[in-house]
Amino acid sequence: MTAILGISAFYHDSAAALVVDGEIVAAAQEERFSRKKHDERFPVQAVGYCLQQAGLTPAELDYVGFYEKPFQKMDRLLETYLAFVPQGYASFRQALPVWLKEKLYLPSSIREHLPGYNRRFVFTEHHESHAASAFFPSPFEEAAILTLDGVGEWSTTCLGRGAGNNIELLKEIRFPHSLGLLYSAFTYYTGFKVNSGEYKVMGLAPYGEPKYAQLILDNLIDLKPDGSFRLDMQYFNYCQGLTMTSSWFHELFGGPPRQPESKLSQREMDLAASVQAVTEEAMLRLARTAHQVTGSKNCVLAGGVALNCVGNGRILREGPFENLWIQPASGDAGGALGVALFTWYQLLQNKRERIQSHDTQRGSLLGPTFSDEDIIQTLTEEKVVSNKFDSDEALCSEVAKYLDAGMVVGWFQGRMEFGPRALGARSILGDARNPEMQRKMNLKIKFRESFRPFAPIVRQESVHEYFDMKPNQESPYMLLVAPVHERLRTDDSASDVAAFGIEKLNQIRSQIPAVTHVDNSARVQTVDCERNPLLAKLLTAFEQRTGVPVLINTSFNVRSEPIVCTPQDAIRCFMMTDMDVLVLGHFVLLKSEQTSRPDEASRSEHLQQFGLD
Repeated sequence: MTAILGISAFYHDSAAALVVDGEIVAAAQEERFSRKKHDERFPVQAVGYCLQQAGLTPAELDYVGFYEKPFQKMDRLLETYLAFVPQGYASFRQALPVWLKEKLYLPSSIREHLPGYNRRFVFTEHHESHAASAFFPSPFEEAAILTLDGVGEWSTTCLGRGAGNNIELLKEIRFPHSLGLLYSAFTYYTGFKVNSGEYKVMGLAPYGEPKYAQLILDNLIDLKPDGSFRLDMQYFNYCQGLTMTSSWFHELFGGPPRQPESKLSQREMDLAASVQAVTEEAMLRLARTAHQVTGSKNCVLAGGVALNCVGNGRILREGPFENLWIQPASGDAGGALGVALFTWYQLLQNKRERIQSHDTQRGSLLGPTFSDEDIIQTLTEEKVVSNKFDSDEALCSEVAKYLDAGMVVGWFQGRMEFGPRALGARSILGDARNPEMQRKMNLKIKFRESFRPFAPIVRQESVHEYFDMKPNQESPYMLLVAPVHERLRTDDSASDVAAFGIEKLNQIRSQIPAVTHVDNSARVQTVDCERNPLLAKLLTAFEQRTGVPVLINTSFNVRSEPIVCTPQDAIRCFMMTDMDVLVLGHFVLLKSEQTSRPDEASRSEHLQQFGLD
């Protein structure tokens, strides 16, 4: 037996992953245990979980891998600082203590957290980890590889190929020229938080018009036909300062950055639409070049930009590839899995067996699970009222009834998801047919901006009936956007002309309005009986009741908190929000039946903690 632990840490979204004899046994982000969103610290609890899942001690590990090379990254920081001295001193002074304390002495730091481990450490390059996480779990024997993010050591974009048990990176774009950092600059400028608010920009984009796209192409980025690019650095401040944009940027776009939490204007919507359009064009050009270079019909993606599901959908629909697979933990967390798989396949030269049609990531359901006994103990400790259902069929029939009645359901089942998306294990569910559901779930359940879209889950065999996708086409990780099927759309063209900006949210666009975005698209997750059998049964029960096998699926958390991990986390979130029903395994809790509900003072204190009151 060969056990390999992969670790990512010290930037954001630290994580651990365990691969045993080539099988992905466990993977999780530290934030789910620590309850600190995007926790960057060494993943002590995630490592502990992975070892516990496999029944191993640190001494029984054969290899421990880290997802990037710290000395190369320090080289980039030093070189950047020297290039911009003295302007970069404040940024350098802030970063240096952390490097001297933790990042340059990683073997010693890791050994402190893994007592008894005395074997080899493996350090892969950042984009090698991304590439390995994209190709090795994919269902393809060979594929083109694209990795796109902010920055690793020096690389920001890489193009390569994978075949069998080997990956090779062929081309790269280097820092400071970065598609991810361009997008993050607009995230910062539109008033959202870098490294967590980029998906808000993507969600805001359809409310605007890409008025500034040509201005971006003329001034900020020189985008070549093959997808390569260079940024004009006078408009950016991330090399030498503590902000993303410079005064040149502010002058070009007519003013300073939007203050966080202030009212959104049409300008922010148009800026979001513009940077989204430029990003999609760059992704498409890079995909075409990857196809030309490799000649493959398959493509795999990873890196933070690969979470741009609108761009991914365009690559699949308009690009040259027949098949596309995206790593569900595409950000830095996925690097932990990438370094573990790189060690098993490429360094140890183990054969990569392809004996199934699906990928080998097991639905990305790789986190902790809790038995009925665990749940009963929690229910007793929390003094909540519940009803138990003895069969899956009875449970799903009951939950379908609540969903049909317009109730919002917290759904806590099986192993927790690895990656940023809730995939039906730690989810909040609602009726996609209900035109009020998007606003209700955003404002009263998630405590977030009303414009934020929700994703549909649909049985895989029905996907082509509701979305412009091929029959039985897979999208198990909610990483592709597709148009809602034309037969389901309502004729709202007249009202669309009158609607402007955020007012577009009020238009009913289809028979599943709660998941139909203002551009008639949806971020689709398909559900199959093999990877998520209970969720598939719930969709079947809902279809039997309503005729529609589609539900809203959003992550089980509130704004500024990580997705719930334990039954205790789930009950706390349920009680502090306007959620109606909580399903923990086969136990169902109704808010109306709870005798011990938090008073308004406790609820207000909870909301104030995150600036939401």
